[in-house]
Amino acid sequence: MQDNQAINKARALYYNLFANFFVASPDTTTYLELVRLVNVLKENPLEPSSGKALESISSKLDPSSNIALLQEFDELFHNPTSATIRTTASFYDEGIESGKKRVEMINFVAKTKLRRDEKNYYEYEDSIGFIFSLMAQLTDEISQGEKIYENTVHCIFDQILNEFIDEIGKEIYEHEHGNIYKDLMIVLNSFVEFERLYLEVSKPAPKPKQAKEDASCAVEEISEEEKQRRARNKALKALGPKEETPKDIQYDVEEDI
Repeated sequence: MQDNQAINKARALYYNLFANFFVASPDTTTYLELVRLVNVLKENPLEPSSGKALESISSKLDPSSNIALLQEFDELFHNPTSATIRTTASFYDEGIESGKKRVEMINFVAKTKLRRDEKNYYEYEDSIGFIFSLMAQLTDEISQGEKIYENTVHCIFDQILNEFIDEIGKEIYEHEHGNIYKDLMIVLNSFVEFERLYLEVSKPAPKPKQAKEDASCAVEEISEEEKQRRARNKALKALGPKEETPKDIQYDVEEDI
């Protein structure tokens, strides 16, 4: 019989690892936690290629400074002079921000005691960083006996994350400025394959190539809400080091729901 508690604790660690990589924070405490997670997981990887990737990540992370990691994060996701990678499920689903997948994620969050901390975290609920952080917290709750969240976790993986994780992973892996994140995508791919087996979720069929090309040529219409969100995110990042961890940044706990 499988030790589901141990498996769920390990799953929570992996989700937390990815959350730390996809929620950019200048906070040194958060970065040291990321380094610790890499060192813990590299000792017992899911499979050999993932283990080698974790070893490589560990060797590339400066143990005392997150500057190199933040610079690579900006090159991948915020550099206006090169191809930037979009991070929301809605973009990969419809080619727009704040679409149907965001609404679905808001509905999933409403089924939990967790809420996005809008004062400190301005990414949408369907951003990959928010999804990883939510999954980390819920999976940890499951490992502590909160089986009520098992269906929510399954549905978020099946209906949201599984639908775009391969596509965004490929874009990150092939990006010209990818280095640490290139190795991370090897670890992520291994973990996603494990999750599909564990949750009994099939890999989605490839999207039509022509549809993707058409979407990439379309001129994006940025809503006023999206403009304001980007401005707030930029201002938040400029504030400098904070004491929050990714989990704290993204959630307020509501006891009465």
